[in-house]
Amino acid sequence: MPLQLGLLPAWELSLYLFVSFGFHFYSFYEVFQASREYEEELDREFELETDSLFGGFRKDPMDFEWNFWMEWGKGSILWLLFGHLTVSQLSSLYMEKYKPWFLMVYGMAACWFLLGTNGLAVIFLHVTFSYGVAQFKNPFLMWLGSLLLLSTLRVSALEEIKRGWYASESEYYLLLFTLTVRCLYYTSFGLEYCWYRSAEMTHHPFLWMLAYVFYYPVFHNGPIITFDGFYKQMNKQETCSLKFNLWVFIRGSVRILLWWWLAESMIHFMYIHAICSSPSHLEAVTYWTLGGLALAQVLFFYVKYLVLFGVPALVLRMDGLKSPDLPRCVSTMYSFSGMWRSFDVGLHTFLVRYIYIPMGGSRCNILKMLFSTAITFAFVSYWHGGYSYLWSWAILNWLGVAAENGVKRLVSLPAVLDLILVAKKKIWQVMTKEEGISCNADTVPCCTSHRNP
Repeated sequence: MPLQLGLLPAWELSLYLFVSFGFHFYSFYEVFQASREYEEELDREFELETDSLFGGFRKDPMDFEWNFWMEWGKGSILWLLFGHLTVSQLSSLYMEKYKPWFLMVYGMAACWFLLGTNGLAVIFLHVTFSYGVAQFKNPFLMWLGSLLLLSTLRVSALEEIKRGWYASESEYYLLLFTLTVRCLYYTSFGLEYCWYRSAEMTHHPFLWMLAYVFYYPVFHNGPIITFDGFYKQMNKQETCSLKFNLWVFIRGSVRILLWWWLAESMIHFMYIHAICSSPSHLEAVTYWTLGGLALAQVLFFYVKYLVLFGVPALVLRMDGLKSPDLPRCVSTMYSFSGMWRSFDVGLHTFLVRYIYIPMGGSRCNILKMLFSTAITFAFVSYWHGGYSYLWSWAILNWLGVAAENGVKRLVSLPAVLDLILVAKKKIWQVMTKEEGISCNADTVPCCTSHRNP
């Protein structure tokens, strides 16, 4: 008999919510106090930025990713996204049949504007190579080709050549990040092309690959959309009125601005990255501050990606496409599996569709499931750069997911279920003995909240 699980009582949920908020705010207060105490020392070591955005509070400049994308966003990318929206809306009104091709040409032009002729040529080279490999309709060869392209991004000699194309490191890193994300798009198209039946996608497959790869809202940093989803949605778009799209744009922009303000306030009031980069200060702070630093790090990462994924998600929606769900708050997650499933939904969909399920997935025996999970995490580590700390991170995540799946399989065994039900009955009898309440093991409530995987 399956376990009967239900939600906790409202009063108990409210109590836990109150306690959780209390822990959050008190630990953040400790980080704020430490930031004020060590502000001058951190300024000398890391050169805190001064602006007037938050009443003169200095800004922690140590999160490279946030600073990088904010600089490019304000400088060029936001304006190019406005241009994309203009082309998209005009083509929807007057020439909807040709909309994918207008957006493809615009994406190529935007790529040339930011990455130059050499950057555009490299992406074209990768596209052509991937398309050529896909013609063999062999998924194994497609993966070999994709991994080969990914490996070229780590070749020192090629890195130096690419650096020579640009006047700044920032421009080189924009090309590097773009090529890294594009690699998933080549792979998605190639594998879908291998799987498609001969009657499907017979019209201009190379042009569709270009339209997919050069779709600008997700061009530099994602989120990840599979070719299957992109192709189907582009061919079955729902036309929305200009008035509706304007309302979507205003509401979405206000939400993104609030997320941006929250992220900026965190790095103005709490120098979380600077303190974590200074071993001497980490040793000096209290345990409450250490806990607050860890919590603030992961929550800042969450809010950061609400902004970085929220902007392209808004453009996708105005284009009539469905974006992957935005990240779920990490403070509400309680499992490794849930973190992977709910944080970067687009990447999770890619990994499950193209690696986890083809390698066996959870439908097979435990050994195949462990192998599929290991291969998935190995690819994620290699895709992110293949550094030693990433392999350690992958192993820890793999162990966490393996342990969770092992426990799930264990508690699904009939003998274990019977033991749990007997234990529940005894606990309930002890709790209700003084009140004289009789209980039945089949109807005993279980005070455990539950979500389906």
